Amino acid sequence: MASHAAHSGTSGTSRRRIIFDEALPVDHRLNRIYRIGAGLMGLFLLAFGILGLTNNIGFFDTGGNSAIGLNTNGALSVLSICVGLLLFVGMVIGGNFASTLNMVLGVLFILNGFLFLGLLDTQSDFLAFKIQNVLFSFVVGLVLMVFGMYGRVSTNLPHDNPYWRARHPEAEQRAEPEAQVR
Repeated sequence: MASHAAHSGTSGTSRRRIIFDEALPVDHRLNRIYRIGAGLMGLFLLAFGILGLTNNIGFFDTGGNSAIGLNTNGALSVLSICVGLLLFVGMVIGGNFASTLNMVLGVLFILNGFLFLGLLDTQSDFLAFKIQNVLFSFVVGLVLMVFGMYGRVSTNLPHDNPYWRARHPEAEQRAEPEAQVR
């Protein structure tokens, strides 16, 4: 699943870097979690974007149009559709890609929430955010991060988990001679 590579730095010290395979096995149980997270959030963002575009509002209009209880304009609707489609691509590809995509987009949603929290009720609020949009951005960011980190970040991962094996190569090396003896 994963392999380690030792790279020597410029100062002559070596550091280990984890290199993950392209994807988890097709039937790996974590793959389903990553796909579900990406698919659900992608579906909601796609629905929000489409409903926002059907209101025929201006691209950068800040007049207070809403869809699904959230303030929107044309730019936010198009952006939501693009991110929703990107999450659907992650759902289709699955594996490490979907997990990493969920985590990266989760962090971006949280940063976006903080950015627009500072821009509320200013001329620079070009996506027409209101406080409910900021809270929604925080919630979606946290949900995406949880789906992306599930089975990847924990102190008690099972020993067959590829992320546990990548962090504990010595245990895997000890298991190889024992398997050859059997």
